[in-house]
Amino acid sequence: MTSLVMVTRKGCHLCDQALGFLRTLGHEPELEDVDSDDRLHDLYDWRVPVILVDGRVVAEGRIELELLRRVLGT
Repeated sequence: MTSLVMVTRKGCHLCDQALGFLRTLGHEPELEDVDSDDRLHDLYDWRVPVILVDGRVVAEGRIELELLRRVLGT
């Protein structure tokens, strides 16, 4: 894995939960605010949180810890 990005927004409890899961698994993603970037907003507005590995969406919405374990291989 060369890049791990999480598209998020302020006040999003699902985003906070997903970030906690990533940190529990030992990952610190680059955070991108969906509301501060028009392109991200067009792509992911109602899908946040969105986790991308090497530019590919691997999880979105209500994200489960076990899914992240499988996707990230941890």
